[in-house]
Parts: sequence; C-alpha cells; structure tokens
Amino acid sequence: MKTMLAAVLHKPEDMRIEEVPVPAIDDHEVLIAVKRCGICGTDPHIYRGHFPVPFPLIQGHEFSGEVAAVGSAVTAVKVGDKVTADINISCGKCFYCRMGQKLFCEDIRQIGVHINGAFAQYTKAPETNVYKLPEDMTWEEAAYIEPLACVIRGQERANITMGSTVAVIGAGPMGLVHAQLAKMNGASSVIISEMNQARIAKARELGVDHVIDASKQDPVEAVRELTEGRGADFVIEAVGAVPTYQQAFQMVRRGGTLVTYGAAPATAVLEIKPFEIYSKELTIVGSYAGTYDTWLKAINLISSKRFKPGDIISKTVSLHQVVDGIQEAIHNKDTIKILVDTNL
Repeated sequence: MKTMLAAVLHKPEDMRIEEVPVPAIDDHEVLIAVKRCGICGTDPHIYRGHFPVPFPLIQGHEFSGEVAAVGSAVTAVKVGDKVTADINISCGKCFYCRMGQKLFCEDIRQIGVHINGAFAQYTKAPETNVYKLPEDMTWEEAAYIEPLACVIRGQERANITMGSTVAVIGAGPMGLVHAQLAKMNGASSVIISEMNQARIAKARELGVDHVIDASKQDPVEAVRELTEGRGADFVIEAVGAVPTYQQAFQMVRRGGTLVTYGAAPATAVLEIKPFEIYSKELTIVGSYAGTYDTWLKAINLISSKRFKPGDIISKTVSLHQVVDGIQEAIHNKDTIKILVDTNL
C-alpha cells in the first residue's frame, strides 16, 4: 500500500485522476481508507478558482471511511473502525484556539481545502479530529456528518425559538436540512423559497410547511403574506448569491434574525442600508462551519434516524467521475447531493 488513486486539482478546472503516494502518518495521526465523500457546494468554487487554495490539491472534506493504520501514540481508534473526521485542524496555541474558536485559528488547515482531502482512496487526520462511528451507520449516512454539523452550527448561532416562523432561501442540500432542523427546533412554521422544480418537489416531499416557487412569485411578498405582513422571525440565506441576500434583508421582520449561511464568492459585494439594520434592530449572524460539539450532535442525530441523509442524496459517482460530478453540481440543479464512492 504505497500508492493510491486520487483526483488532483493542479489549477482551476484542471483535475486529473492520478496515482499518488498514500499519505504518511506520524505518531498522532490516523490513516483512513475513504469509502464515501460528498461533493460540497464549496468544491465547485475551489474547482473553478473562486476560492483560494494551494495547488496541487486533493479536494473532498465530507467523508466517511475505515481506519487503515494508526500512529504509535493513537489510542482512541483502531484499525477497522468506522470513522469520520472534523476537517478543521487547529494549532491549539493561538488566541482563537484558547478562546474555543478554532475556526479562526491563525494557522487553520482544513482537510480538502488547505491540505489534501478525501477525493482519494486514502486520507489522514489527527487522532483528536477523528470520530468513531456506530457500526450500523452506513457509509452514505456517515458522509453527511460534516454538512449536518455545519447546519447545526447555523441553527445554534441563530438560536431559533419555539413557535417561531423560519424562512429558508434555497432548497439545496443545506437549505433542505435547515428547514428540517428548524422544525425539530420548535419552529411553528417553516417556509422555503426555491426556483428549481425538482428541489421544490423535494421540499414538499420532506414536509416543509410552505414552499414558495420563486420562479412564479415574489418570495419576499409571499413570506409577508404568510406572516401577516411582518416578515419571518428568522431568515436563513442558504444560496450564497447577492440577489438572495438582498431578498433576505427584505424578508426578515423588525427585531428578527438573519443568518448568513450561504457562501458567496469572496469578491461579491452587497449594498445594504445601515439605517435598516439600526431601525429594525436586526440581528445578523454569520455561520461558517461546524466544529466541536456540533459533530457529536450530528452523529447522534443521524444515529437516531430523526434525520435521514438518504432523503437528500441524489446519486453516487465513482472516483473517476469526480469531475463529471462537480460539473453536474454546477450545471444541473435538479441534482441535489452527489456522493463519490472511491471503491467504484
């Protein structure tokens, strides 16, 4: 086991399936044989050069796998264990790490973003980042732990309250999860806005209270009609585009909370009126990624079967089809979530 197959991104839109060395591990690291890896919304941004990364890079950060080898000091897991890993590797020494905010670590390294990830047959992670999983959890379910942890983080940052009205913009793989978790968190009415007909159908299938077809009606007006003209208590932007962020500001009620969850391009600029934030006493919450306890919560939620990743996964492709999968994620919005099976 000296080499493996991996999808290596050499520059924007230049990804090749290559034979590369299997990652070497130190005493405190775990080598993981990747079983499944999701194509995240960030992956097309990286692939197209819209997200700054080092080259060459093996992308892929939503993964599940089996422990293939452990460093001499590793005690938490053993060879053969079913695992996933928190992708956020921090230094543990800087101001932010000591404040319990490792996402802002001054030397943060994210698997599949800053360092090689799981669009490969093997990847590695520090023992402290690896989570052992229940044996009855499927590889597909386990590959959804990372995105679910991110959504849990966003829900907790918003502090969604019982009996509230929650509007979600975008019925993609994140927006649909936000809608489901908002209901679990006690929202009395969940509204989702979407233009794509396949995603609209999926939202209805999942039981979202009100599904707005934004291709046929003004979503801002529709939300106001559903809330006696006020707007929603909580608005979650899960698209990452300037027009939908503009909608979000118009959709939230006075005294409400806006969650900026969708990842817009780093160069995107949004014009806002400070007076509106001031006069409406808006709470604006950013939510970037899951970490710490949100991973355990995601594992437990999937284990409970209250959240079922299979409801959102559209298809599975082979490692050799990763580029096709990324292209489909970019161009075919009928496809909601794609997984990569490294064994195909």
